Amino acid sequence: MKSLAAQFRSFNGCIRLLMIQQFTINTAFYMLMPYLAVHLADGLGLATWAAGLVLGVRNFAQQGMFLVGGTLADRLGYKPVIVAGLVLRTFGFGLLGFVSSLPALVVASAATGFAGALFNPAVRAYLAQEAGERRVEAFAAFNVFYQAGMFVGPLIGLALLAADFRLICSVAAMLFLALTVIQPRLLPAHENTAPAEPGGGSVLADWRTVVANRPFLLFALAMIGSYVLSFQVYLALPLQAHRAAPDQGDAVTTVLFAVSAAVAVAGQLKITAWARARWSSQRAIVYGIALMGAAFLPLLIDTGPASRASGPAALTAALAPLFVAVVLLGLGTAMVYPFEMDTVVSLAGGRLVATHYGLYNTVAGLGITLGNLTTGAVWDAADRWGRLELTWWGLVATGAFCAGCVGLLARSGRLAACPKPELTAVAS
Repeated sequence: MKSLAAQFRSFNGCIRLLMIQQFTINTAFYMLMPYLAVHLADGLGLATWAAGLVLGVRNFAQQGMFLVGGTLADRLGYKPVIVAGLVLRTFGFGLLGFVSSLPALVVASAATGFAGALFNPAVRAYLAQEAGERRVEAFAAFNVFYQAGMFVGPLIGLALLAADFRLICSVAAMLFLALTVIQPRLLPAHENTAPAEPGGGSVLADWRTVVANRPFLLFALAMIGSYVLSFQVYLALPLQAHRAAPDQGDAVTTVLFAVSAAVAVAGQLKITAWARARWSSQRAIVYGIALMGAAFLPLLIDTGPASRASGPAALTAALAPLFVAVVLLGLGTAMVYPFEMDTVVSLAGGRLVATHYGLYNTVAGLGITLGNLTTGAVWDAADRWGRLELTWWGLVATGAFCAGCVGLLARSGRLAACPKPELTAVAS
């Protein structure tokens, strides 16, 4: 923690504020979202399809609109778009706790999702701009705050849930309201930059510029596998937790989330410093993704399900591969993240950075959706055939393929930093 405090103090006030903001955002988000599905189905009595619709609208409004959010950030400035996102999420979270009709819930869910699409690309672009040559260090520290919010949020939410779900929504909305009031006062205005292109300037022209950035697009596509792997903390690993310990699946899943976040909080800075001292950014990404894929190898050791009645030894044997997998996956993700974020900025060449982040996140979101469908289908088929190891081999192969693709891009020189174009200042 001393090294984190020293690292935190070494950045300017704007970067420190962005990190604290992200911790607060994630705390508020994760104190509510893990319990929303149960509230919709059990608390409000919605049909399963209706609950799924509400959750799906939120996901689409965020993942599908990242490009729009990034474009707005590049055109209007990072600060106003961040503040607009905070206002929208305050409204969305407040509404979720006090409405029960499906149309109102859909509106609240859409507002919550689009809010994330607004401030996420803007925050990362702002952080990259302020950090300058220290981008990797800044993103490493930023991820510590990000993961800490993911760790703390569900615990606070669980405590508040004992009183009322509306209390969770109210507290989460108040946190976003506090950020909405504070950020306009404390977050420095920045001088936005836009490419000086005679005759250019339309949104479609911006999008064409980003899509025409072939190295960036290839990198985004190559990285899809890493997002599919990291998302298994929410899909395959909880399924395996319920399979390994049928009578304690929920408790084990909660601990898995905690361990995953704790790995990043405790180890992110050391992992990043260790990797920087040994490898280039591209090599760190390749090795990190390879480790993420290898994380699923321990799950090939299958001792069968265990229960409390089986005794501590049997339960430990059943769960040990699962926790080893989570730790390795967390280490690999922590190794990849700061170098990955830095590479996006480098490939953007300092031009339309938020728009690049927006498209990158959209590609990742679509990849996660397709990856989850595939992983779920493989799991079901493997379960029917009694060959669950097929799921784990598939994920291992995904990591190897993804790492190989990034490695090929690096060796071909496509991941070299793009030269920065001449820019003209545009008032934000």
